[in-house]
Amino acid sequence: MSPNGTSDRARRRVEGTAVAAEPTYYSRFTLGQRYLHGVIMATFMGLAFTGMVLRFSHSGWAHAVALGVGGFTAILFWHKFCAVILTVAFLIHLGDMGYRGIFQGQRGIFWGPNSMVPRLKDLQDLYGHFRWFVWLGPRPKFDRFAYWEKFDYWAVFWGMGIIGISGYAMWFAPFFARFVPGSWLNIALLIHGEEALLAVWFIFAIHFFNTHLRPGSFPMDLVIFTGRMTEEELKEKHPEEYQRLVETGQLQSVLASSPQLWLKNFGRTVGVVVVLSGFVLLVLTLVTFFRGR
Repeated sequence: MSPNGTSDRARRRVEGTAVAAEPTYYSRFTLGQRYLHGVIMATFMGLAFTGMVLRFSHSGWAHAVALGVGGFTAILFWHKFCAVILTVAFLIHLGDMGYRGIFQGQRGIFWGPNSMVPRLKDLQDLYGHFRWFVWLGPRPKFDRFAYWEKFDYWAVFWGMGIIGISGYAMWFAPFFARFVPGSWLNIALLIHGEEALLAVWFIFAIHFFNTHLRPGSFPMDLVIFTGRMTEEELKEKHPEEYQRLVETGQLQSVLASSPQLWLKNFGRTVGVVVVLSGFVLLVLTLVTFFRGR
């Protein structure tokens, strides 16, 4: 590793022939974070498909899906099952953040360049990005998390709060009816269905584009599956983070081995299946929603 943080393996000469060396990889997500994301991704997909089948139960495709898994009773069971697993995963994430931030003293997860909490820089990056889109300025230099990644992250908190609470209120209606008027449960049903529809459309359109389909990531960003990104990707997508790691001498500490071929193929396979399935559900729900208007 050279003093400026770049890889000394960039190119080598073997018997007088220039041979491109294997890319240098740096760690971005831990194994635990990748597992947690996998659980959240799987349960969200389960909630999206079962929830949309219940939401559009009057449609032909929803009937076909329900019959394929044993009827709407089975759909409701799997919807509740996925909801419980997702809730547990969400609570594990909150517990991990609290433990690291409070007991381990990692205050940087609550504020600063390594935090998901929005800062003034995110607004500046948003403004600069729009200027860049219309050729009025340079492309902003993003830090560890770009503004759209933080938006995606906090959308999960909004969804867990609004969709989760309204869903559990309907599931355990007799208990909640002790504390709130019965009419509030009807409102909870309305909120749950509309917010869930919005979440499905957002994830399958905006999130999928930002993560996998935008220039620089198309056709699939594998970092959440491998937990690593190449030096070139780090420089291109997160230049401020790269510069900070170089200046503080921490770049070597996040050096990682190359991901195994099976892991990359696994990421591509799962990613393609999830994205295509999401697009199918996106189209079905959009067509059914606007036809019913």
